[in-house]
Amino acid sequence: QVQLVESGGGSVEAGGSLTLACAPVGSDFRIIAAGWYRRLAPGQLREFVAGVTRDAKISYGEPVKGRFSISKDDAKNTIFLQMDSLKPEDSGVYYCNGEFRPVSGGAWPTAWGQGVQVTVSS
Repeated sequence: QVQLVESGGGSVEAGGSLTLACAPVGSDFRIIAAGWYRRLAPGQLREFVAGVTRDAKISYGEPVKGRFSISKDDAKNTIFLQMDSLKPEDSGVYYCNGEFRPVSGGAWPTAWGQGVQVTVSS
């Protein structure tokens, strides 16, 4: 089973930047496709933020287009989310989700990270 480690969350003033990172624990799994989602308030559904597909196609949710950038570093086996021009309405818990290829072969599992808090103050 894949375990993901997310990092980079925190507090920032409006207009500031943060970079989130997500990687599988250990070296048994390689990232094939991944995305970031967020839950802006307790009880709300997670919304799509950004994603990169198996064939490297990138897409963004409308609220973050032009401000956020997703990237996959194959050498580091890590997915990043660069968040610029942050707004208070970007505040919430950000989750990494991905599809992974086991180095030893077999089925490709999917997994969610536990989430990191992003707080943007006005």
